[in-house]
Amino acid sequence: MELRHLRYFSTVATELHFGRAAGKLHIAQPPLSKQIQDLEAELGFELFTRTKRSVTLTPAGQAFLIEVNQIFQQLDRAIDIGGKTSRGELGQISIGFVGSATYNILPIMLQQFHDRYPQVQIKLHELTTDRQLIWLREGRIDIGLIRPPIVERDFVSQVIFQESVVVALPTNHHLAAQESLDLAALATEPFILFPRELAPGLYDPIIAICQAVGFSPQVVQECIQMQTIVSLVSANMGVSILPESIQEAQRQGVVYKPIRSESLSVEKLATIAIVWRRNDPSPTMNKLLEIALSKDDRDN
Repeated sequence: MELRHLRYFSTVATELHFGRAAGKLHIAQPPLSKQIQDLEAELGFELFTRTKRSVTLTPAGQAFLIEVNQIFQQLDRAIDIGGKTSRGELGQISIGFVGSATYNILPIMLQQFHDRYPQVQIKLHELTTDRQLIWLREGRIDIGLIRPPIVERDFVSQVIFQESVVVALPTNHHLAAQESLDLAALATEPFILFPRELAPGLYDPIIAICQAVGFSPQVVQECIQMQTIVSLVSANMGVSILPESIQEAQRQGVVYKPIRSESLSVEKLATIAIVWRRNDPSPTMNKLLEIALSKDDRDN
């Protein structure tokens, strides 16, 4: 039995007329009649009662038609699912991200992706940059949002977000009333920063701008998460320099000040890049990349 036999039967059962059914199927009537007879012989029961004036379904034919229609519905669903999956419109994608991405690029990217492809299941994993690269290598995530740079031949990365840095101070700090700060005023302050190995692409520029005004930060505490850094600043344990989008956290006890300097450039100092495995054929991943790498989408 082949699928075409079931289609022949379904068409005849709908039309209850071999001539009309043959016309719809674009075949001659005698071959159609022969195919139905062959199907009945294979099944071992009659599907139709035929007279010179009419064609009707037998009770067995009626029951068989119900099941055949369900088969075609399931087949249509299978074709629809297969097509959507091949186009990246259905399935699952796992995304790694550094915590600070939740204050800028990640919510925008997720909203646009979900609006376009609501049937794709998104799994999110907050990970440091180094952990994301390990998970990418192991296939545990499909895409990462990291602090560049990375030097891995098996990965491709592209910067998708850039922003300035600001100084985070306790609200009771003696410099908290100033509208902007000269970095040199922080030369003797205790600093709270993240470990260099987690994001050298951000850590090194922060150290560099401090050294450019004549001092190296006195780091008294290192924290993996920027939210933890902000909490310690609010506890009056030190100051920090962080990406400006961290202000979205609105932590009580902390104020943020822009850096004032004609000789320093702090614009676009903090960057986030998207990274993925080279030659990854995942259509769902490619759909996300289309959104992430589209400047027009990111600006909306």
